[in-house]
Amino acid sequence: QANVINLKTFLSAVRLAHQGSDTGVLPLSPLVPAKNSDVEKPKTKMIITSRRDYPLTKSFPFSLEHLQTSYCKLARIDTRVLCLKKLRKLDLSHNHIKQLPATLGDLVCLQELDLHDNHLEAFSGALCSSGLQKSLQFLDLSQNQIQALPIEFCQLRGLVQLRLDDNALLRLPCRIGQLSRLRFLSAARNKLPFLPSDFRKLCLENLDLFGNPFEQPNPLVPNIQLKIPLTLLECAARATIDHRIPYGSHLLPSHLCKDLEVAKTCRCGSACLSSFIQITVTMNLHHVAHTVVLVDNMGGTEAPILCYFCSLDCYSQFLDRHLQSNG
Repeated sequence: QANVINLKTFLSAVRLAHQGSDTGVLPLSPLVPAKNSDVEKPKTKMIITSRRDYPLTKSFPFSLEHLQTSYCKLARIDTRVLCLKKLRKLDLSHNHIKQLPATLGDLVCLQELDLHDNHLEAFSGALCSSGLQKSLQFLDLSQNQIQALPIEFCQLRGLVQLRLDDNALLRLPCRIGQLSRLRFLSAARNKLPFLPSDFRKLCLENLDLFGNPFEQPNPLVPNIQLKIPLTLLECAARATIDHRIPYGSHLLPSHLCKDLEVAKTCRCGSACLSSFIQITVTMNLHHVAHTVVLVDNMGGTEAPILCYFCSLDCYSQFLDRHLQSNG
């Protein structure tokens, strides 16, 4: 990648020498190191902010680590982008993307993915089981049309910052507490009626849930799903989880494995699968976050959270304590 004219001269001399010309008459110049200005450095960053500037015939440099293609009216992710294995930051915001290809998970160095203001209706479970599990730290899915995130979403254990604002989310992932590195979470202006019970396990620096239609908690109106006597499946599932018995698809049908992975946890610490009592209780969001954006215009920082009980006894004990504290 040095001076083009000197390179042509050198190649011409090599050809003449190969043909047997006298070395004394070869057009050789003294060897001089190329100047830094003459050497093209690998390009690591490219920012494109209009459809007019988007490269249609030219490839993206394989050395790219940061690529932004915003306001380009893209309906899908360019397959050429999926070949940029060194990408650390990918910004595809302000486009018309409706679906994410599974091969996006092959970008194993990707740390930041910005997809806000697109037309996404889902986030693939396959992406959550890909190489992004370890690499992805920042994910922006705000201003899309997502109603729910898959169970596998909480396998993205490297996430530090997650933005879900301005979607149509009806619920958050039930195992969101597994995102142990998550520090910044915003899911403002969605359709969340309550938070999953696993939400208590989060340890955040900043939380924003403003503008969700949270229901008024009422512990005195339970959703009773108890099956008495317990089915053999329920007994086996509870024993498997409570005693931490190893299981997997090589031992059990895959649908049973998925059920076990999303089992509920009673206040007493025991597990329950499909036989439980469910209520919503109030939680002050400062229990899980240092800084909390107000939940509503009334200055509140409380939200309803799901709570489960494995039996009538556990629910009765909770109810007694609840009535005494409010009596």
